Amino acid sequence: MRILIVSDAWYPQLNGVVRALSTTRDRLAGMGHEVEVIGPAPFRSVPCPTYPEIRLALTTPGRVGRLIERFAPDAVHLATEGPLGWCARHWLKRRGIPFTTSFHTMFPLYLKLRGGVPESWSFALLRLFHNAAVRTMYSTETLRSTLDGEGFRALAQWVRGVDTDLFRPVPPADLEFSGPILMYVGRLAVEKNLDAFLSLDVPGTKVLIGDGPQRAALEAQFPHAIFLGSRFGEELVAHFCAADVLVFPSKTDTLGLVMLEAAACGIPVAALPVPGPNDIIGDSGAGVLNDDLGAAIGAALEIGPKVCREHALRHTWDASARQFLNNLEPVSLKQAASAVREGGTA
Repeated sequence: MRILIVSDAWYPQLNGVVRALSTTRDRLAGMGHEVEVIGPAPFRSVPCPTYPEIRLALTTPGRVGRLIERFAPDAVHLATEGPLGWCARHWLKRRGIPFTTSFHTMFPLYLKLRGGVPESWSFALLRLFHNAAVRTMYSTETLRSTLDGEGFRALAQWVRGVDTDLFRPVPPADLEFSGPILMYVGRLAVEKNLDAFLSLDVPGTKVLIGDGPQRAALEAQFPHAIFLGSRFGEELVAHFCAADVLVFPSKTDTLGLVMLEAAACGIPVAALPVPGPNDIIGDSGAGVLNDDLGAAIGAALEIGPKVCREHALRHTWDASARQFLNNLEPVSLKQAASAVREGGTA
């Protein structure tokens, strides 16, 4: 099967959406499918406001459509609601070509936090985008409930996985800090609620792995925290394994793959009882959820690595990729070609 994914989030960006899509692509390729991704790289682009590492493609539906035609897919999936997603949606919808979408990021909360944009406005725009699809994929039951309540139709589950071959217990990185080591891994941005973690008066050393627009301000405000920047691959795994607990203070993440990655390394999670942690950790025993984040950290430090690893092993990427594949809507190439001839390539 020839599968086309259109995504504004793609390499060289590094985030949870890119990890999920790239891993799904790799697993589908391992099953014998041919997967192509249309990302921002082929186009002129501008930095996203407040997220300069995210590039917004400057293009047209016609140009994106020509790339779709060239690949001649058996199924098309629109992963994001950025310029590429909207251009592809316009081109496909005009020709009656079916497609699926997926909901990854709670932009209404982000835009409210960053710019005071009412959530109802953002949800209205996102609803317009996704309800044109045959199916919209969601990652967790909490997210499904939210989307259903906001009027999103034809929802289909796509559970994420974790690479338990990469993320595993290994000799830890040599971090010569006073223990316990309380680690955060992810973007350093306002919507991650990092102040709630860094302002805690708890024993140990707060270590942050990652980068983002809030880093300079956080370093100035919290000089006793350790900011190590981004880590990747085996180096990231070794840093996970140097932690005594992963602290996940976000209230806005729809999922939080980093929690599964930590658990796969045998590291317990301390988080708030909100969407994302409720679905990933819940009552699994691999972490502690508490409105008092300090209390969650203290209790999580008592959890052993075995229960964490066993929880992660129940979330495989192969099962996730098969679920994604089953959610796709086949494109009739003959019908699509006819529609293109009648509609042109504008």
